[in-house]
Amino acid sequence: MNGWLPTLPRSNEPKYRAIAYAYAQAINGGQMLPGEKLPAHRLLAKKLNVTTGTISRAYAELERCGMVVARVGDGTYVAEPDADGARLPTRTRQAPELTEPVATMMGAPAASATAPTFDLGQNVPMQTDEAPLLTQTLRELAADERLAGELLLYQPEGGRRSHREAGARWLARMGCAVPAERVLVTQGAQHGLACVLRAVLRPGDTLFAEALSYPGIVALARQLRLNLVGIEIDEEGIVPAALERACGLLAPRALFCVPTLHNPTTATLSDARRAEIAAIAVRHHLVVIEDLVPAALLDAPPTPLAARLPEHGIAISSLSKAVAPGLRIGYVQAPQDWVGKILAVIRNDCWMTSPLCAEIAARWIVNGDIDRLVAQQRAQVDVRHAIAAEVLAGWTYRTDPASPHLWLPLAEPWRAAEFAAALRQAGVLLKTADSFVIGRGSAPHAVRLSLGGARSHEALREALELLARTLRNGPEGPYSA
Repeated sequence: MNGWLPTLPRSNEPKYRAIAYAYAQAINGGQMLPGEKLPAHRLLAKKLNVTTGTISRAYAELERCGMVVARVGDGTYVAEPDADGARLPTRTRQAPELTEPVATMMGAPAASATAPTFDLGQNVPMQTDEAPLLTQTLRELAADERLAGELLLYQPEGGRRSHREAGARWLARMGCAVPAERVLVTQGAQHGLACVLRAVLRPGDTLFAEALSYPGIVALARQLRLNLVGIEIDEEGIVPAALERACGLLAPRALFCVPTLHNPTTATLSDARRAEIAAIAVRHHLVVIEDLVPAALLDAPPTPLAARLPEHGIAISSLSKAVAPGLRIGYVQAPQDWVGKILAVIRNDCWMTSPLCAEIAARWIVNGDIDRLVAQQRAQVDVRHAIAAEVLAGWTYRTDPASPHLWLPLAEPWRAAEFAAALRQAGVLLKTADSFVIGRGSAPHAVRLSLGGARSHEALREALELLARTLRNGPEGPYSA
C-alpha cells in the first residue's frame, strides 16, 4: 500500500469531498500509481480524525468518477487509465451532488453545468496552426506510396537516420549540437526519461531532483524503486552548495533537473551556477539528466548542462509543450557510452517509436514549419502574459516572458490547500506546490498557474479575475466555504 496520505485544508467544504479531491490530485499527479491500494476505511479515518462513513463517501466519489476500483473483500485500488491516459467515469452511477470543479479535477464530466470551470492546472500548449498543418502533411505522405510502405515496416530502435537527424536539429535549437548518432527517437519526453532512468540506474540507486520538480519523475522513481531525494532550490534553481553536501552524504547515481524555465517555478539557472553544478557532477561522477522540454520556447536558450558535460550529461526534449502533446515524439541526446544501453531499453520496451509520428515531426523540423509553430506559441504566451499582468496588477508572482506558467507565492494568512479549495468553489482549478514536492519535504504556500489551460483569452481573463477576487477577499471571503 502506498504511504501517501491526504492533507485536509481548513475549510467548510465537506470533508469527504476534500478527501476525494486530495486523492484525485495525487492520482493525476503520479503520487499514486494504477494498481496501488488506498488505506482501509478505519485506518484512514483514524489518521484523518474523521468517521469511517466520511471515508466511505470519499471513496464512493472517487469510484463514481472512475479514479478507483473497489474490490469486495479486498479493498480500494487506483484504477487503470484508458488507452488515452484518462480515467473514465462510471456512467451508471453518476454522483448528482458532485460539484463541477471537483469532478473536472478528477477527470470526470461535471454532474451539473451551473457554474463555469476554468482549468489553470493542466500544462498544455495553446492551439495554433498544427491541425491544418497535420492535414497537409498527411496528404503529402499519402501521395508517396513508397515512403508510406517503408514507414509501415520495422525500424531501427533509435529511429530512422532521417528522424535522428531531425532530432539533432531540434536539440541544436536548445544548444545541444551533437551528431545524429547520439540522438535517439522516443515516444515523448516521459518515455525518453523512463528509458534513460532504466539504462542509468538500478533499483535502490539514489536519484537527485530539485526539491520542487516535474511530478512525472516521482511516479517513475517509485515504479523503478529508486531512492528519490530533493535538493534545495532558491529563486534561481538548484543551490550548488546543497548539491555538493548531498553528493558527499548519499553517493547518488544521477541528477534529474529542469534548469531552464523550471517547472513549476519558471526559474532559469545562471551560467555561473551551471558551471558550478557541472563541476560538481564531474567531481562526483554524477550523471545529469536534463529536461529541455520548456527550453524550446526560448529564442536563445542558455547553454544546457548536458553540453557542458560531454561524458556525464543526457538531454531530453520533445514537441509536447511547444507544439502539440498528441504528437508523441521525444528526443534523447546521450554520450556515446550510454547510447547503446538506452537503445537496448527502447528495444525491450516498445521495439521502436512510431515511424509515422516521427516522420511528421521530422518534416516539420526540416521544412521550417516547426519554427512557425513555435513562434505562434510564443505569440500566444505573450498575449496571455499581458492579460495576467493586467488582471493581477498589484499581486507578486514569478514568471519568465517565455514561460506559460506563473508561480504565485501566497501571503499570510492563505495556505495553499485552502486557496486551492476556495478557487475550486469559485470554478478555477490550479496546481499547489504540494503537487511538485519531492519526497516528504515541506511545500511552500504557493500555486502554479498554467496560462495555456484556459481555452481562450476571454476564459483566461475571467479565471484570473476570479483568482484575484479570491486573493482580495482572503480565507474568510465568499469562496472559502
